[in-house]
Amino acid sequence: MEKFELKDNVKIKSPQIHESAFIADGAKIIGDVIMQSQSSVWYNTVVRADINQIIIGERSNIQDNSVLHLENDQGVSIGDDVTIGHNAIIHGCTIKNGALIGMGSIIMNGATVGRGAVIGAGAIVTENMQVPDLGLVVGIPGKVIKTLPDNTFEKNVKWAKKYTQLAMIHKKQNV
Repeated sequence: MEKFELKDNVKIKSPQIHESAFIADGAKIIGDVIMQSQSSVWYNTVVRADINQIIIGERSNIQDNSVLHLENDQGVSIGDDVTIGHNAIIHGCTIKNGALIGMGSIIMNGATVGRGAVIGAGAIVTENMQVPDLGLVVGIPGKVIKTLPDNTFEKNVKWAKKYTQLAMIHKKQNV
């Protein structure tokens, strides 16, 4: 079993939040987090980058009660126009542009979710799993059951843009 040690001199960095990003009440953004333009983190979500970096791409949304965390040697990279549904757990992985992560899904260390891929609600993407572009994953453990049509990417981006608009309303009205 690999031994995990943190040095006493570890300094937790401060988040870098783009001025157009939205962070809902009750959300916690901790450590080396980069939130890019028009990204959003919704109510009671935790984004904790205390031992590595988390990047949230432009117009990506992390919905209510989700948790983003990481491994010592594996940060989290979320591309542009990504939707992460309510109660998802995202841990030490890469999610590429235009992907949609269903409610209650878990994406584990070292996994990569391809461009425009869809992870079904409640699915578990296991450690180091490579989900292809436009792949549809369902089940526990998650299995790629088919390749989605090319227009899925555009549909996923459209969904992310709806959340971007909703975030701007919440931000403007100080909800």
